[in-house]
Amino acid sequence: MIGLAGLGLHVRRNMGARSGELRRLAATSPNAVDGVFANTEPGLPRAKASLRMLVNLVRSRAGRNLPGDRVPLAEPRVPTVPGGLAVTWLGHAGALLEVDGRRVLVDPVWSEYATPVPFVGPRRLHPPVAPLTVFSDTDLVLLSHDHYDHLDRPTVLRLARDTSAVFVCPLGVGAHLRSWGIAGHRVVERDWDGVVHVAGLTLTCLETRHFSGRGLRRNTTQWAAWKVAGPDHTVYVGGDTGPSRVHARTGAEHGPFDLTLLPVGAYAELWPDIHADPEQAVAAHGALGGRVMLPIHWGTFNLGFHPWDEPVERARKAAADQDAVLALPRPGQRVDLTGVRTIDDARAAVPTEPWWPGPR
Repeated sequence: MIGLAGLGLHVRRNMGARSGELRRLAATSPNAVDGVFANTEPGLPRAKASLRMLVNLVRSRAGRNLPGDRVPLAEPRVPTVPGGLAVTWLGHAGALLEVDGRRVLVDPVWSEYATPVPFVGPRRLHPPVAPLTVFSDTDLVLLSHDHYDHLDRPTVLRLARDTSAVFVCPLGVGAHLRSWGIAGHRVVERDWDGVVHVAGLTLTCLETRHFSGRGLRRNTTQWAAWKVAGPDHTVYVGGDTGPSRVHARTGAEHGPFDLTLLPVGAYAELWPDIHADPEQAVAAHGALGGRVMLPIHWGTFNLGFHPWDEPVERARKAAADQDAVLALPRPGQRVDLTGVRTIDDARAAVPTEPWWPGPR
């Protein structure tokens, strides 16, 4: 009984803020109705889930959603002085950005499982690229939404303890952080189109097409992409998104972008509007006016029914078809884009060779 009670307390703490506090925050937003946030675009037609379809999807996933060999990692190189523009992919949606001399840690997840319940749910396909202390000089932690594969309670609590970073997040997500004991003065929340100035950078909270939720209730906190702008460079952090016309509007109003981080994995015909497939992600990069695209949301937690390497293989082909520049670093590998001003510069600067093992 004590064990079950302890597990229940652990799960409850991981879920974050109480519904009353989330409803209070949502009431301040023009993008929420009765305490629930919503996408501005209607949902796409979904395939009807039948028992046969589910069985076929599970069979197609069996084994092939795992790498056939060890995932090769690179030891992160964190320079003493941050660069003008660089990115270190940490696996899944996590990244360390260097933007005009500042460090931004995006959606960091160091836990073994992307779930509130220990030993259940999606498990890491490779270990973290380095101890979290390697990133202790981070200026700010940027969060896209509150799903467990993007917001990890043990990771953010360690960052709150070991760094002086400010936490920047969409409206409502800050309530989770405060409920976990992170001081309110270190938490900055914004709704779509909100702007915040932190550590010499300007961050704009941008609309994207997804959903949120850590418990039984969905969409009680906002989900977002972010524009991270310094004096000389601009980055688009996509978080999670489905295909959307908002990318073209964002490109027109906020682009172009020197670098885009866009999700390419966890797509399925059962949820076509919340996770873009690789071709749609590369198209979004073009609509945003991006120069270099880093594919994220693959290779660490396989949350879809596709083979583990299918997202990056399809993204490579789509980039070739759409004449886009794709950076394909190993987890932990730093890509320095300082001084990159043209597409030709970009092609010369980014790693492009396949490094990933095939599926089992």
